[in-house]
Amino acid sequence: MRYLLRRPILLSGLVITTFLFVVALLSLVWTPLPPTKMQIIHKLKPPLDYGLLGTDHFGRDIASMLMVGAWNSLSTSLLAVAIGATLGTLVGVFVAAVRGFTETLVMRGCDIIFAVPPILSAMMLGAFMGPGRFTAIIAIAVFMVPVFARVTLGAANQIWTRDYVMAAIGMGRNRARITLTHILPNISNQIIVQVTIQLGLAILTEAGLSFLGLGMPPPTPTWGRMLSDAQTYLSQAPWMALMPGMAIALAVLGLNMLGDGLRDLLDPRDQS
Repeated sequence: MRYLLRRPILLSGLVITTFLFVVALLSLVWTPLPPTKMQIIHKLKPPLDYGLLGTDHFGRDIASMLMVGAWNSLSTSLLAVAIGATLGTLVGVFVAAVRGFTETLVMRGCDIIFAVPPILSAMMLGAFMGPGRFTAIIAIAVFMVPVFARVTLGAANQIWTRDYVMAAIGMGRNRARITLTHILPNISNQIIVQVTIQLGLAILTEAGLSFLGLGMPPPTPTWGRMLSDAQTYLSQAPWMALMPGMAIALAVLGLNMLGDGLRDLLDPRDQS
């Protein structure tokens, strides 16, 4: 604990992220009110007038919707980042091992994927598969693959030049074995940090997809759809937009702070 107190960014990010995950998991077993229950008689009630954070235009409890939305946003983003990180890491270490024309070809492929934003990818996928969680996961994961491929490739290329790796090559060990025993263990710290940072970006992207109607279909609560529903009532009920907006901002801030803190913590050049 004393070590964490010396790193306020890491501690703050850890506290915020832990809080969000606890709220998301709690929503699986308990919410103040049923999140999809409509009570027109209580519509557009301000915070503390009816419920902790007020109600929306259908009289649904915003606090309950935020809790369920936390689970939906975090679970979708976690799955997308897990898929993207796994595929991207495999691609990166493979390319680092073979190099040559394969590296050039894969990097140009990454450039092509980077040229298509994930929201546009989701719109194209939605035209074929329809909107839903699967569409959002695939759209975000496809964009994450080149991110992790580039990070992994850059880190792995540095490890391949180390003396102990050159010694392993001189001893006749094949590149696959060297990758498993020397490359992956030495770049795992950078992958973990990148996962944390990209998770914040994935939550932001998932909210954007839900805002456009490309995420999970209604009445399933998501932070992005709550923002979309609030557009018409900004002057009457600003809390409808303020609450999910603050939730998204808090999640992204917490994960970015956690990522920055982990990067400093795992940096071998800074072990003070």
